[in-house]
Amino acid sequence: MNCLRLFRFALVPVAAIFVGIAAAQAQAPTPSTPAPAATPAPPPAEAKSPGDLPSTAPPAPAPAPVQKADPFGEEITLAPKTVIVTKGTANWDTAFETLLGSLKTLSVAIEKDGGKVAGNSMIVYTSTDDTGFSYLAEIPVEDELKNLPKTISVAKSPEGKALKFVHRGSYDNMDNTYEAITNHLDDKKLEAKDTFIEEYITDPLKTQEDKLVINVYVPLK
Repeated sequence: MNCLRLFRFALVPVAAIFVGIAAAQAQAPTPSTPAPAATPAPPPAEAKSPGDLPSTAPPAPAPAPVQKADPFGEEITLAPKTVIVTKGTANWDTAFETLLGSLKTLSVAIEKDGGKVAGNSMIVYTSTDDTGFSYLAEIPVEDELKNLPKTISVAKSPEGKALKFVHRGSYDNMDNTYEAITNHLDDKKLEAKDTFIEEYITDPLKTQEDKLVINVYVPLK
């Protein structure tokens, strides 16, 4: 395009150029007094990036502490403890009330003998069927008690390898926990003994039933 414009300018007659210059000079206006210079505008304010501006956003909240999950199927070894024990049977409809009665009987015996509790109360299920179950109610003690009724004896709590599970909530919801335990044993192809143990981490005689925390131990063959 630049080459084309130069070519066209070269074809213009010189005389025509002179005439054009004279006409332009004749039409030029008489110079007048120059106008005062305009006041210079102030320089623009310095632009700041968002990073240079002070932050008005509230500080980020601290992360919530991570809560450790309850053990489910943790392999442990139960150590034997000295316990006082009483036998009993119960049907499923009144199971929890029957267990509480046995544990209360043991607590009263310890108090009368002047003994000291040395651990959490336990229920050892020895057999079950569709209507009910047989069990041993146990409470660990520091020393062997001597003045015990005939229905209470001194023994050792179960020992050996077992799987540990945790139940939280009422005794009536234990079915859900045991169903999960059964599924876990099936998935891992583990064979359990014909007994299981409940250790009451919260005192069932003083704790609301929906606030219970119970460790369930499943001894392995």
